[in-house]
Amino acid sequence: MATESPPPFALALPGGGSVSALLDAPAAPGAALVLAHGAGAGMRHAFLAAVAQRLCARGVAVLRYQFPYLEQGGRRPDPPTVAQACVRAAVREAAARLPGVPLFAGGKSFGGRMTSQAQAADPLPGVRGIAFLGFPLHPAGKPSTSRAAHLADVRVPMLFLQGTRDALAELPLVREVAGGLGPLATLHVVDGADHGFEVLVRSGRSRDEVLDELAGAIVGWMGLPPRPSSAA
Repeated sequence: MATESPPPFALALPGGGSVSALLDAPAAPGAALVLAHGAGAGMRHAFLAAVAQRLCARGVAVLRYQFPYLEQGGRRPDPPTVAQACVRAAVREAAARLPGVPLFAGGKSFGGRMTSQAQAADPLPGVRGIAFLGFPLHPAGKPSTSRAAHLADVRVPMLFLQGTRDALAELPLVREVAGGLGPLATLHVVDGADHGFEVLVRSGRSRDEVLDELAGAIVGWMGLPPRPSSAA
């Protein structure tokens, strides 16, 4: 599969300044996903890049972007208000660059949670659903569902992609949260995967197989017809 990233561009922020962004887009996208990174790695992280490439091969445009703290070389995540403003800017940019294309949003861990918090506070214009690539339900070793309280105010479909070995989201608690959200929530369990969707060698599964599973689940949830991936 191709590993080359598209050229970056500047994503303007509402309070001034900008962050870097990337757009992977097929010739005629059937949908678009605004995809935020996790707390510890930026938009160019190998996992996020691989997901974007696989989605693009299946007809989904993917806009990745940096949160301000990483753009500035920091390690401490932005306050929620700052992160959510960045999410909104990215959604607006995707809508402007891909007019008429069905729009979805989400992200890995922290990025997905900031996206859903933004949606809960004030619906993201045009966004039809939110995809979580490992929702960070609680700190490791401290099981709780309090981080999911805001999801009751999210009024669009949600896809939870969760590994069975995720230390930040014990599966019974994820099932409880998804069940409480009713028909808006879809839970896709990735057998043997941890929070980063890595699997043990003894699982018999490869990283590529897991990545293909994630991309296929996202495309299916979006309602797009299956398309063979050239990333295989």
